[in-house]
Amino acid sequence: MNAINVSRSHETVRFNDAGATARLGLIALATDLTSERDLYRQLPETGVSIHVTRVAYENPTTPENLRKMAPRLTEAAGLLKPLQPLKAICYSCTAASVAIGDEAVRASIQAGAGDVPVVTPSGAARMAFAALGIRRLAILTPYVIETTEPMAAYFLKHGMELSGVQCLGLEDDRDMARVSDQTIINAAMAVDSADAEALFLSCTGLPAINVIAELERRTGKPVITSNQASAWAMARLAGFAGHRPSAFGRLFECALPENAFGEAA
Repeated sequence: MNAINVSRSHETVRFNDAGATARLGLIALATDLTSERDLYRQLPETGVSIHVTRVAYENPTTPENLRKMAPRLTEAAGLLKPLQPLKAICYSCTAASVAIGDEAVRASIQAGAGDVPVVTPSGAARMAFAALGIRRLAILTPYVIETTEPMAAYFLKHGMELSGVQCLGLEDDRDMARVSDQTIINAAMAVDSADAEALFLSCTGLPAINVIAELERRTGKPVITSNQASAWAMARLAGFAGHRPSAFGRLFECALPENAFGEAA
């Protein structure tokens, strides 16, 4: 075999501006089939990079199983720390954020990744309701009743009124990711009522952003989904105040509520 002489290029290495890309972290469940795709669809096409890590999770989706992720979050977040500075980190599980608690999720993630804004879908949904001036909701989840009841209690605890709450009765989040658009539309229309000011479609695994525009057209009301609220909050935290994708509902016309993350939005 002939010897090969390797030499160093004389080209001076130049770097792109480190701040030219808004870096966002995502902690997804090991079984999540939906979050990454939904975030990329809703965030700006340029100037954004999503860095994903996964956290171990075992179905069925029950409060007990969801809480088992709590001690794993710091390690998962630590895998994102070398990518700092990050504009935000999203923990992409609505039901687990409720079961573990928004504050506990934030503390665990910041223990691993440092001082970075943490978005939970449940917290982002509350910010969305505040931004839209919503107090009375109809809620649809894909979960079983055991997992949906704490979701309803969470929003009541945070001052919301509920006109109706229904669930699809699914135990596996990989099945939730396969629910058809028509099923979501039919179920959402069934839980809606005249006194509901908005619809909330819970679960980051549910492919609900597909039907936001159609449901808003049919109901004349704002429709909030877990992944939409998370993407909206992350876009605003990343500095994209004017990002308003038309396909994903009225929420993207809004700014974050002031001091939503301890600072002016």
